[in-house]
Amino acid sequence: MSNASLPGSSTMSSESSDLTFTIHTVPFRFTVSRRSTGDVLFDTSATLVFKNRYLEVTSALPARGASLCGLGEQTKRTFRLQQNDTFTIWNEDLERSDLLDINLYSSHPFYMDVRPGGAAHGVLLLNTNGMDIKYGGSYITYKVIGGVLDFYFFAGPSPLAVVDQYTQLIGRPAPMPYWSFGFHQCRYGYKSVADLEGVVAGYAKAKIPLESIWSDIDYMDGYQDFTLDPVNYPAKLLRPFVDRLHNNSQKYVVIIDPAIKKEAAPPQNESVGLFLQRNGTNYVGRVWPGEVYYPDFMNPRTAEYWAQKISEFRRTIPADGLWCDMNEPSNFKAWEPLNEYDDSPYRINNTGIHRNLNNKTVPVSAVHFNGVLEYDAHNLYGLLESRATHDALLKDTARRPFVLSRATFVGSGRYTAHWTGDNAARWDELAHSINTILSFGLFGIPMMGADICGFNGNTTQELCSRWIQLGAFYPFARAHAEKTTVRRELYVWESTAQSARKALGMRYRMLPYMYTLMYEAHATGSPITRPLFFSYPQDADTYGVDRQFLLGRGVLVSPVLEPGATTVGAYFPAGRWFSLHDHSPAITLQTGKRVTLPAPADSANVHLAGGNILPLQQPGLTTSATRQSEFHLLVALAENGTASGELFLDDGESPEMGGMGGNWTLVRFGCNTEDSKGIITTTVSSNVVQNSYALSRTLVIGKVIFMGLPSPPKGFTVYVNGAELKAAGTKSRTNGVFSVSGLSLVIGQQFEIKVVMSH
Repeated sequence: MSNASLPGSSTMSSESSDLTFTIHTVPFRFTVSRRSTGDVLFDTSATLVFKNRYLEVTSALPARGASLCGLGEQTKRTFRLQQNDTFTIWNEDLERSDLLDINLYSSHPFYMDVRPGGAAHGVLLLNTNGMDIKYGGSYITYKVIGGVLDFYFFAGPSPLAVVDQYTQLIGRPAPMPYWSFGFHQCRYGYKSVADLEGVVAGYAKAKIPLESIWSDIDYMDGYQDFTLDPVNYPAKLLRPFVDRLHNNSQKYVVIIDPAIKKEAAPPQNESVGLFLQRNGTNYVGRVWPGEVYYPDFMNPRTAEYWAQKISEFRRTIPADGLWCDMNEPSNFKAWEPLNEYDDSPYRINNTGIHRNLNNKTVPVSAVHFNGVLEYDAHNLYGLLESRATHDALLKDTARRPFVLSRATFVGSGRYTAHWTGDNAARWDELAHSINTILSFGLFGIPMMGADICGFNGNTTQELCSRWIQLGAFYPFARAHAEKTTVRRELYVWESTAQSARKALGMRYRMLPYMYTLMYEAHATGSPITRPLFFSYPQDADTYGVDRQFLLGRGVLVSPVLEPGATTVGAYFPAGRWFSLHDHSPAITLQTGKRVTLPAPADSANVHLAGGNILPLQQPGLTTSATRQSEFHLLVALAENGTASGELFLDDGESPEMGGMGGNWTLVRFGCNTEDSKGIITTTVSSNVVQNSYALSRTLVIGKVIFMGLPSPPKGFTVYVNGAELKAAGTKSRTNGVFSVSGLSLVIGQQFEIKVVMSH
């Protein structure tokens, strides 16, 4: 750290950082600048306010040079933050609304700013209290109702580097089990075990992939956690059903709420400290079971109690994952302010109409372990429950946990996946799911999705078909619905079933790629779904694109988001783009351009950027069946004839993902092309970083498909590790696609394939 003193100021910087921090004393303010360019990233030249339970700070921003995203969770209609919007940070049990900028279930006071030329940086205010953040275009103002101003700045300069630096601080995303990348089906209103059996059979009959079936609160006895309805979900019927699922390599996930029915809790003298307190006794709220206590996850004893309850339940029903709902925490009691801590001198814009902090939650005057007020810790509740649930599953199963949480905070990605909550079966909700999922990628929660076909309200055949065409490419792909709505399992309408078979078929084919993206997320924080500017930061036209997204760096998904559409307008950055449906060379551009594409009723447009190599497998009806098939490599050549990609493999369930001494495999693939007097040689090679898992399973690549080769060739020869492959093992097409089949390339061993073509 170096210091440079100027009159009325002090400047600090680290030799390893591109950031410079300057304190100005007359008047007091501070600035954060990029050392390499002098660009000012944060400048508190406006008024600073410090009062009891109120802090305010404003940073100037370049009027035309800033492009901000993040600050959630909100009912934002665009991914990029819009000027003159206020973003309220306060976890709230609220269905997604037609109103704009309404705070929802999670609190993430982090934003990324991409400046002209593509340099990005991030800003985090690590504060658990409620706040309003006003983005005025030329400024950003924080109005915080407690805590301290604990800012963190991330220099980037690439968007991926910002997220890498951010997740180094808050914790890397948890590795998700391989099965969680399959398709999941849920409904509030599955009335019995027989109902579940019928749904599983319906998917099998329709030949639509189904990885897991979920139970909402229907399975409980009187909606009480860790119980079974003795009539409709008795253990004597549910346990054999779950065993049959497991025998078919399928999974079962159940919901739990963070509320214990008062009569089911340990006696008061034994439960002191286990639950939230008010006036020296357990606070009594009300949710689905009636009067309840709320576990105080700040108390280490509560985590032990929670783990014991989960373990006892799993002895009866070995659920594979747990779904933490209602953990803002939600409360059906209506509370007016009871003392000074039940409200604040400044009312944040809670739910868009300045409702008091107690709205649909426990009183913020409730007390946690060590005397911490709910006023200060409210936004932490979902994070702490997720951690306790994650750790309980890990202890009970010794396998990689799967937890889905509705409420999250900074760092929740270390323990849980997330979904957008109670959305509606509407076209606008279909579209807006994209920007929410992209935002949570920034927040370090890459395992993210939305209720496919919509939760509230009746869906339609067309909407459900289009939604699965999009939802098949969410990292977390689950269909879910409210109990009074029409049934909408993907097999109900044949046109939707056809869309599901095609979209989920492509998803399952790409499972090796998606799982490799999970490894990248766990290792570096990189999102699985990414806005286009993550790969093309110098193309300013990508900054506002939020009706498309990338899977990883090069798979571009361009869904239909409007009813009756027969075409879709899609933005393509410069380069070559190949259709993943038929491998055709669809688009080649020298500069980015918006292109109108045909939009068939049964499929979405999905393209692969030249320069990428995708590992693929043949799709089955479960992830386990898919993993039994041989691997293929899909090589999409850039215009200069190069491409690269990676493949990560492990058993999909060990607690660790990668790391020292683990049983895993990482292979990096590269491709280059040479042209010598009409003889074109394209070479694909592998660099094996770790080989133990692939060798122990004798996993092989059986086929390599090239896209973007010159065509048609006069002749060709294929060499595998220096030996010529006989022509019977190859086939060629005339549209630039050339495949080499009949291979048995061991993934854990280095290999080289040369395709020599004469023209």
